[in-house]
Amino acid sequence: MASGVQELHFPHLQIPITIDRRIQVMPAAPIPVGPGSSLYLSNLDDMIGARVFTPTVFFYRSKDLISARDPVIKTLCDALARVLVPYYPLSGRLREAKNGKLEVFFGREQGALVVEAHSNMALAELGDLAVPNPAWAPLVYRFPSEEPYKVLDMPLVIAQVTVFCCGGFSLGLRLCHCISDGLGAMQFLGAWAATAKAGALVTNPEPCWDREFFQPRDPPMIKYLHPEFMRIDEGSSLTMSLWRAKPVQKCYRVSPQFQAQLKSLAQPDGMLACSTFDAMAAHVWRSWVKALDVKPLDYELRLTFSVNARPKLKNPPLKEGFYGNVVCLACAMSPVYDLIRGHLSETARLVREARLGVSEEYVRSTVDYVEADRPRRLEFGGKLTITQWTRFSIYESADFGWGRPIYAGPIDLTPTPQVCVFLPEGGADSSGTMVVCICLPESATNKFTEFLCLKDFV
Repeated sequence: MASGVQELHFPHLQIPITIDRRIQVMPAAPIPVGPGSSLYLSNLDDMIGARVFTPTVFFYRSKDLISARDPVIKTLCDALARVLVPYYPLSGRLREAKNGKLEVFFGREQGALVVEAHSNMALAELGDLAVPNPAWAPLVYRFPSEEPYKVLDMPLVIAQVTVFCCGGFSLGLRLCHCISDGLGAMQFLGAWAATAKAGALVTNPEPCWDREFFQPRDPPMIKYLHPEFMRIDEGSSLTMSLWRAKPVQKCYRVSPQFQAQLKSLAQPDGMLACSTFDAMAAHVWRSWVKALDVKPLDYELRLTFSVNARPKLKNPPLKEGFYGNVVCLACAMSPVYDLIRGHLSETARLVREARLGVSEEYVRSTVDYVEADRPRRLEFGGKLTITQWTRFSIYESADFGWGRPIYAGPIDLTPTPQVCVFLPEGGADSSGTMVVCICLPESATNKFTEFLCLKDFV
């Protein structure tokens, strides 16, 4: 195996969980809306891909100051109640208004949900806590008989605290993506954690709602083709090969040295500078397509990924503290043949051009596109989507007073097997190390590992 890439393994296990109680958490002070009020959501908040909850889990070791589960629950609930005053939209619910567009509305007795649970297992029995494991799913609360992708009339913050017999505990968190993107979620999480740590409300920066910033133009002015939303009939073997066989989740630790080597290979003399993300995304996309042996060779595939548009917005700029969705989907396209026979630098160039193509006007065009032709379903045809968590300060944001979590991140990608995640590794001495998580049929995993490790590099 190539130096710098290590396949990670996780145990297959059953985690016994007992739910002890469900706690409704309301804002600790009056908020500027009452029952019957509603708040506007932008078209970036209401894209079909945002109509999901993002499940994450955080593990904390036992500390001397944690002698029972009540202090943990009380600390988290009290801090959440305080934070829900400035972040009051997260105490509401989603509903559909005219034309199927979502809005936040407020009724009586809504608030967030905190679930208290315990397990007779110890954290040590869960295996390597550096590797996302689908077996951790019971640590994130789902309602009995909850429908997939349900967001309407749901608490927008759902947290489950599970205390293990060793005294360690996990925080399983579900935040509705319609309310915030990854950076916005980190801002909210950071405020909650800082408030818990201080025992008093801490918000830095002050949260800003202001979703009207992204009002569509009248009439809409769609200036780009927006292939990221294109409805494509699946004409390749890609989607069928993933969904027909039950995919498995594979994870790899990628060192900073390997990333630097890859970036150098992806950037021949005379080529404009590509980023580490450009090189890694191109390499993972090519390795995935090769391993899946996609046919026909002339079929055009798509790679989509989110681009933070905050730095692009100059006229006017966003207000500090804005925590809504400010991401656009960039889309690189390539025939199968070019991905498997071409050079890494060519694919990296496509990724770079797609990333740099997200401009202020592209953001406005996206808002208008969704207004004029609101997508009703997720499009999977010929697509891999890469989500980059390495830019989030997730470990630093999640210190509630018990230190950095051992692990912070997602759990199970297999329900959406055309999604790949780049994660930061949590160890204090792992600066720059990336964990790549991706789904494949079992039959393709060995080939993917070889390609990822540059065993067959071109």
